[in-house]
Amino acid sequence: MEKLRNGYLFPEISRLELEHIEKYPNAKLISLGIGDTTEPIPEIIASSMANYAHALSTADGYSGYGPEQGNKALREAIVKAFYKDLQIQDTEVFVSDGAQCDITRLQLLLGSKVTIAVQDPSFPAYIDSSVIIGQAGDEGGSGRYGSIEYMKCGPENNFFPDLATTSRTDVIFFCSPNNPTGHAATREQLELLVKFARDNGSIIIFDSAYSSYVQDDNCPRSIFEIPGSRQVAIEISSFSKFAGFTGVRLGWTVVPDELLYSNGFPVIHDFNRIVSTCFNGASNVAQAGGLACLSSQGFKAVNSLIDYYMENANVLGEALSSVGLQVYGGANAPYIWVHFPGSNSWDVCKHILEKTHIITVPGSGFGPSGEEFLRISAFGHRECILEATARLKTLFL
Repeated sequence: MEKLRNGYLFPEISRLELEHIEKYPNAKLISLGIGDTTEPIPEIIASSMANYAHALSTADGYSGYGPEQGNKALREAIVKAFYKDLQIQDTEVFVSDGAQCDITRLQLLLGSKVTIAVQDPSFPAYIDSSVIIGQAGDEGGSGRYGSIEYMKCGPENNFFPDLATTSRTDVIFFCSPNNPTGHAATREQLELLVKFARDNGSIIIFDSAYSSYVQDDNCPRSIFEIPGSRQVAIEISSFSKFAGFTGVRLGWTVVPDELLYSNGFPVIHDFNRIVSTCFNGASNVAQAGGLACLSSQGFKAVNSLIDYYMENANVLGEALSSVGLQVYGGANAPYIWVHFPGSNSWDVCKHILEKTHIITVPGSGFGPSGEEFLRISAFGHRECILEATARLKTLFL
């Protein structure tokens, strides 16, 4: 724990926000930072959870512990909704309390002696959980931990690592669409990644938490769309950004039967043991909500929310581009990745906050290659997004 010298990124952003509120109590603060959803959960889904919760007060409706792996009906619904024709079985799906929690359970499964690779920049939980479990050495002056392979992903390489110069590791964390850059890997890029993992005997942990935001048909929503991936990949995903369940907490992980250790033992058996030992299953109420999300009416309702946030991203991206800023992302993910050449990202973040009362996230919080960039979230009420664009255009014109 001592190796984690700085606080986790997002609580640090919350602290910055609270300090600003104390300094400017009358200012209208707009948060485009942490990436929490803002729009109400559709009524059909909230009602399903409320009805389930109320039924717990009756003898017929009460339920206690469920299967640690998740409600079978929900596991089947996840397969039908997200993995149609991809050979995934409901027995390979493990329902959880969120993708971030599953990242840590997978770290527990993998142990402290494996080597890992991460995109740079990437979601900080991959690195911080690696440090906590004991995989990573001391942090160097560059902000890099010694035994982690950082795969640089920037505009110069189309946000995809140069695998020819990437060292072999046991595990590769890969997020697409990427948080923070918003880049969704193409089919060709993911084919290269799967081949790289197969050639090196590596396991890909594929984070598809934002897959529902992908608009480009050439950008797969699941790693299992790529031939050969069942032998090398685990996929984690979430209802958080898909359905606004950031506070409800519901996600899932897919571990294919064909994924084997080098001694031939199936990984799924060990992950099932971890889940059964360290987790009592996702909330029954949350799982009722998950089933409602995947009903025909619920699925239509949550996709309208996705459209809403993507319209926000388009508004932000066009506004920032119009004042001469180089903008990436926003096409297949609800994040805008903005370049401020030669700058310190924390300084830019604080300058924007001071001048416009808008919270953003400094890119360096996501890894060394995030320096000079800001991540701006498209999660917000439309009126707040429009007000934020007006303030930012005034600042940069």
